[in-house]
Amino acid sequence: MSMLNSSPHGHQGHSTGQVMQQVMLACVPGLTALTWFFGWGTVINIIWLALLALGIEALILHLRGRPIAFYLRDYSALVTAVLLGLALPPTAPWWLGLIGITFAIGIAKHLYGGMGYNPFNPAMVGYVVLLISFPLQMTRWVLPVGATDALPGFGESLVMFFGAEPFAGIDAYTGATALDSFRQQRGGMLVSEFWSVTDVMGRWSGLGWEWVNTGFLLGGLYLLYKKIIGWRIPVGMLAAIAILSAVFYDGGSSASGGSPLMHLFGGATMLGAFFIATDPVTASTTPKGRLIYGAMIGIIVYVIRIWGNYADGVAFAVLLGNFSAPLIDAYTQPRTYGHRK
Repeated sequence: MSMLNSSPHGHQGHSTGQVMQQVMLACVPGLTALTWFFGWGTVINIIWLALLALGIEALILHLRGRPIAFYLRDYSALVTAVLLGLALPPTAPWWLGLIGITFAIGIAKHLYGGMGYNPFNPAMVGYVVLLISFPLQMTRWVLPVGATDALPGFGESLVMFFGAEPFAGIDAYTGATALDSFRQQRGGMLVSEFWSVTDVMGRWSGLGWEWVNTGFLLGGLYLLYKKIIGWRIPVGMLAAIAILSAVFYDGGSSASGGSPLMHLFGGATMLGAFFIATDPVTASTTPKGRLIYGAMIGIIVYVIRIWGNYADGVAFAVLLGNFSAPLIDAYTQPRTYGHRK
């Protein structure tokens, strides 16, 4: 008698390690844009978090009596480090990443049994813990090219990494993100007036952020082409954001929530849609459920951006989607062949 594993079943012929390698490769365009417009801080964060993730993963595997080399070769710890590093501000000090990746790997992943058993996206758990605990450090971003005379060089980025507070020149490089600036000024002037007097907004959604999101969009399309991810979750999330932002745009009055282009190409929209919400372990698994799951995340992102206390709500929305995924799957099971629905 043959034994069958429970769903979902993969048929693309990719091992877990190969999938994770493709995901990291697809992050390169977005990472390149982040580095070009915001300096070397993101690269430093990713290198630091990658070293920490491998060390923490190996230590916990040793304590659990699991084969270290076998599990390190699935590259899941490295993907968590890359996603968290992309989300952290380029000015993040070393200890911030240490706390975040410890929660991501040690608590969100291995406390539940390791790879494949975690109900919540580990990178987003680490990010939310940091955002709630250290709001000042997590909202201090480097001003993009075009809004400042010069970006911090590699050496200055290292100084901020090892000791951001003593660095006297940090205020010359940092400021609010485009979404945060829009949220703070919303209700005081027309959208067109705000765009004309704010030097970080760019053409659509913020200097630099338009290209960062374009980079992650290209990486996401690559993952779709390689059949690493499916189209339903990204389409559901992006469609929900686009529809809601179009409904509440109202032509750009002082009460406007911003245009669809601003929301689609601002903040972490494309990173969330293609790289975070599509996590196969924590996302919905049924075809209809994936559309509902993606749309739910998109709705929550927009609600938090417009009526919540945070400028961007991707991390919170994904975790709430993770929490709801089992319920969504339970009510969207496809009809079994030969049985009534």
